[in-house]
Parts: sequence; structure tokens; C-alpha cells
Amino acid sequence: MNQTFTKEDIELLSKTVEALSAYMGKPVLAEIDVTEEGYEWIAFGTPLEVNQDVDPEAVIMQMGGPSARLIGASALLEDFNRSIYNCEFLWGIQVGEPPLTYTRIDYQGEEVDWSDDISLLLPFGMTDTDLIEEMALQDKLDDYGEFDDDDLDEDNAEESASQPNKGTYLGRKIWH
Repeated sequence: MNQTFTKEDIELLSKTVEALSAYMGKPVLAEIDVTEEGYEWIAFGTPLEVNQDVDPEAVIMQMGGPSARLIGASALLEDFNRSIYNCEFLWGIQVGEPPLTYTRIDYQGEEVDWSDDISLLLPFGMTDTDLIEEMALQDKLDDYGEFDDDDLDEDNAEESASQPNKGTYLGRKIWH
């Protein structure tokens, strides 16, 4: 029996790869493939730079190229659609049999979590709606987590010191 990602799953995974790229500050590739058993799975990875030192425990895989099924913003870049890149595998999700329809695979290739709701296996602990709202807010503020203390004048310095988290981005946990 073939198990595939739904259209809604792919939309959520596409938004996830874009959020991961923004969060990590470098391109993240997301490639959908099919296992020998006929189950779709998605791998998230970051392209390795030339002569980059690689952690000996990192899982390296090839991603991209003309036959790759890439999703997200990086799929629109011509380089990733032409060439195959060695990438550090970050994590993945495989579609399986209900009731635990989805399996999360960690950075070492181990199955670590199962759910019937794909959003519970995604980073940032956000639902699709939350992710869209947060990305829109970041775009509106044009502030991706950097706190610029040059904007503080001496009159506001004391007030800001008494409220250390005011104006700073505290981030979110990565996994549930």
C-alpha cells in the first residue's frame, strides 16, 4: 500500500523549510522521496560548503538535482534543481500506516517519534496558522531576532534595563 503526503502536509512542510532556513540563516533543502516499501518521506538537510569540516557523527546525504522533488523556497533556486549537493541530514518524516501515520526521524536516522498529526512532529511547536502569523509579523517588523540597542537613547536606557526582555526576541523551543 502506497502512503503519500497530503496536499496540506506538503504546504505545511514547505512553510517549515522556509522557517528553518530563516531560523538557521542558511539554505535548508527539503526533498520528498519514496522508500522501497512505497512510503513517502521527506528529508531536511543543509548543503555543505566546500572544505567544510563535518562532524564525524553527522549523516551526509545527496540532495537536489534534476530528478529531485524539492519543496519550499529553496526548490525555486536554479542551483538546487541543476546540481546534486552533499548535505548534512537534519531530520525527516516518513508517512506510515494509521493510527500513527507519521514517523519523525532524527539527525542520526533513528525513528524517534510517531503521531497521527504531522504538525506535532514539526519544529517550533507551531500550528500552520501560528507559523503563518509569526512569519507575517516578522516580515512586518522586518526584525528577525536582532535587538538593536543603538536605538536606545539615554532617557530610555534606565527603563530598558529594568525590563531586560522588552524588545528582545526570546525565540521558541525547537521540539515539543
